[in-house]
Amino acid sequence: MSQARQYELVYILSPDATEQEIADLHAQIEAIITRYQGELVKTENWGRRKLAFRIGKHREGTYVLEVFKGSGELTKELDRRLKVIDSVIRHLCVRVDEELRLAERTRARREAETQRRIARGLPVGGRPRRADDDGGDDEQTDRAEV
Repeated sequence: MSQARQYELVYILSPDATEQEIADLHAQIEAIITRYQGELVKTENWGRRKLAFRIGKHREGTYVLEVFKGSGELTKELDRRLKVIDSVIRHLCVRVDEELRLAERTRARREAETQRRIARGLPVGGRPRRADDDGGDDEQTDRAEV
């Protein structure tokens, strides 16, 4: 039994792709996700942007983000399909559920620590102050070497 995990798929389309072509590709991806019992969580069209480096003859591309839940077979099929579509310049599919879980645990731990500090009457946030720290600027760190 495969486990549903959360993924982010970002693909870049050639800058001469029309809105209709973008919508058709999104419909294809949505159909593949549905066929493999996945769930499309979110779609964002980031629009036309300059590429960090030239890819083939392209200096710009239309970026699209798709967030979905599904299995490994689903990601393999999406990868296979996106490789053969000529209007897709690049694509990347990344599993994000572990990072989201880690971020949630970190946030919960920080919130618990804040509540403990409030209950004890200690200052919240920032770094702890030393007894000799007056809070002002230190002259030695302001000087630049010449």
